[in-house]
Amino acid sequence: MDDIDRKILNRIQREFPIAEEPFRILGEELGIGEDDLIGRIRRMKEEGLIRRIGAVFEGRKLGFVSTLCAARVPEESLQRFVETVNALPGVTHNYRRSGEYNIWFTLIAHSEERLRSEIDAIKTGTGVEDILEMRAVRTFKIDARFEV
Repeated sequence: MDDIDRKILNRIQREFPIAEEPFRILGEELGIGEDDLIGRIRRMKEEGLIRRIGAVFEGRKLGFVSTLCAARVPEESLQRFVETVNALPGVTHNYRRSGEYNIWFTLIAHSEERLRSEIDAIKTGTGVEDILEMRAVRTFKIDARFEV
């Protein structure tokens, strides 16, 4: 990673241009060509330095509902449970933890009914009934930009 890569990483974390040719605009700001910028971003994605480039929306303001779930999944059911959860488009995180409740995931849906339906489908499809739902009572937003 060189200085240009560092500048790219720092720049794309804030105010990504909403434009027809955002990479041209970013390239001009950084003093490099659009093709070079795209190539560098592609390489950094392949190397795992960039996970994704995308918008972050305020779900509640858009009418979505969400919940953090913790599930107690027997070892023999783990793979099927994880595959079932990961197949849902509203899952934003899914990870294994040590302890009694060993799988934690967040689920977002466009309505309370849809959220309930998705959780019921997980239970039915996997046989895992012990899923705790923890709704956010208060939201805290942190600035998750990292100076490179």
